[in-house]
This record gives sequence, C-alpha cells and structure tokens, in this order.
Amino acid sequence: MTEPLVVFDKVQKSFDSFVAVKELDFEIREGEFLAIMGPSGCGKTTTLRMLAGLDAPSKGEIRLNGQLMNDVPPHERDTPLVWQSLALFPFLSAQENVEFGLKMRGVGKEERKTRALKWLEKMGILEFADRDISTLSGGQKQRVALARSLVMEPQILLLDEPLSALDAHLVIRMQAVLTDLQRELGITFVYVTHSQSEAFAMADRVIIMGKGEIAQIGTPKDIYRAPANQFVAEFVGRNNILTGTVASVKDSTARIATASGDFTVPTNDVALVQDHPASFVISADLVHISMKEPTGENKAFCKLISEEFVGSMVTLFLEDAEGQEFKVQMQERELSKFDLHSGDEIWLSWDTASAHVLNET
Repeated sequence: MTEPLVVFDKVQKSFDSFVAVKELDFEIREGEFLAIMGPSGCGKTTTLRMLAGLDAPSKGEIRLNGQLMNDVPPHERDTPLVWQSLALFPFLSAQENVEFGLKMRGVGKEERKTRALKWLEKMGILEFADRDISTLSGGQKQRVALARSLVMEPQILLLDEPLSALDAHLVIRMQAVLTDLQRELGITFVYVTHSQSEAFAMADRVIIMGKGEIAQIGTPKDIYRAPANQFVAEFVGRNNILTGTVASVKDSTARIATASGDFTVPTNDVALVQDHPASFVISADLVHISMKEPTGENKAFCKLISEEFVGSMVTLFLEDAEGQEFKVQMQERELSKFDLHSGDEIWLSWDTASAHVLNET
C-alpha cells in the first residue's frame, strides 16, 4: 500500500486553555478531493491552517510525504492556500497577481509571464490579464486566485470556503471549474466549507467535524445514507430522526417502539439491546406519501405543515399527532398529483431497508 500524502497523527491545537481541535487522526490520499465540513467553530479552518503551516500543532504530528511538518514555515511548504477573502493585491493586475509567487521564488521575468498567461488561459480569463483586480467580477477574481496558487504547480492545494462570497449561479459554475481542474491536474485538493451541497458535489471523501473532533469520514453517499451518529444525521439535514426503545431483535432487523409507533429497522451491525434506547434515521427522499393507509410495517399518519420549493424539488414538512416532525423530499411534478394544501392529512411510509440505526456515540 502506498504511503498517504498527508498524515494527521493525534494532532491537537489549543489556544491558551481553549482546545480548538482534539487528537485528529486521519490521512489524505494523493490525488483525492477531500472536503472538511462542519458548523462554525468546529475546528475545520484551524485544521486547514495547521496543514498550511499558519498554526503549529500543540500536540501530535503532521507529516507530508513522510516528513514531519510541525515547525516548517508556510513558505517552505508546497501547500498554497486559497483564502475565503481571496487576498488578491488590488494594486496589481490579474497577470501580476498570478506572477507574484513565482517572483518571490526568483523565477525569471519571461518564464513568470509565460506561466501566468498559461494559467489565466486555462482559467478562461486570459483576456483580463492586464485588468486591475478592482474591475473584475467575483467569479473572475476567484479564477485569478486559483491561477495564482496553481501556477506554483503544488502537490496539494488548500481552499478555505473559496465560494462563500459568490452568487448562487457562480457557485455552481465554479464547482464545475474546480472539479474539472482537480481531475485534469491530479493535484490533491483539501477544501473547507460549511456547505453540504459544495462538499457532496465535489469531494471524493468528506470529513464531518463537530466540537473539535471528527464525527465521521466517508464518501458523500456513505455520510448521507449512513450517518455515524445523531450529530452527523442532524448536520447533513433532510433526515427524519426517530428515537425510542428496542422492543425486539431478530436476525438482522429490530423493532423500535417510539411515541409515533413501532417501526422495523435493519440493525446494520449496531449492537442493539432489548429495552435499551435507540435512534434511527430515514432520508427525506426515501419516504413515500399516499392518501390511503399503506400496507407496510413502517407508516405514520401526519398533517402537512409547510412546503419548501427549491427548483424542481420540494420538501414537505409534516407532523404527527405526537408532535414528531417528518420531512419528505420529492420532485414537484410528483407532488402535483396529490393537490395538497397546508393542514391536509396524509400517510407516510418507507421500506425497512431505507432506515439506518445510529450509533449512540
């Protein structure tokens, strides 16, 4: 097995008495697109700053290509960082911004120009090479910032919420630019974001952080369909979370008694114990609606509270007689067949295999 590109080995970072990250243990593979996400204050940016060399670990080791990097300064690392604010020089042209890092490394004038123009062309903004930064749009500035980092031909590129200041339509376009570049170049990308849509659309693997710790590492599909615990299930959103007591366990399924009824779930290797508490989730897009009572085991009778439309997708927010909230996500064209209105009562149902039992950790 090849050595991972980056290793975080029991890394901790404290600021005085405050522990920002707690004993991080994970690896970054060469050529992968890794996203780190979580709520504000979870430690994701501190983790990125330690990898960039802007903060030194208080404990543990960070290794790059097998080399200990704890005390290596940023300018001696091959880990350029694209900032949320972009940090472009307003008094320089687009081309001069891209050339800046090369100039600091002593690269000759003609080579600097050639490489800068090559990357501006690759980013689709060659025509703006002589423009002042202040005259460029948000998306154009974003491409200049990327070109300035990529012109250094790094082994790994760090990105700290680089799309957060862009309009929604530009975010989609820049997601395509980033994923295409990463695949074309084979450079490792480490991308910090609070946006699930960005992380899940682009990353090969995602790290979910909470309160300075790693809550789960996995592919976007794994995290979305099989959250490791309730924190992850709540963070990724659009999950229905039900809690109750284990009524029975048989082979690979269990029956969980909740205030909303008894439901059958697959145990998915969780050691469930009869009469002990347990929680499970069902993704909103795996819940079905009907006007008549379904025949399956897993069903709930609910009242429609509200609807949320996002393009062709709609999320229904419902509540049963016990106050349990349910969410259903479906195509608008499918919903239109039901002609529902706020206050209407409908049945919800889901397949046993669609439920996922949570680890209580």
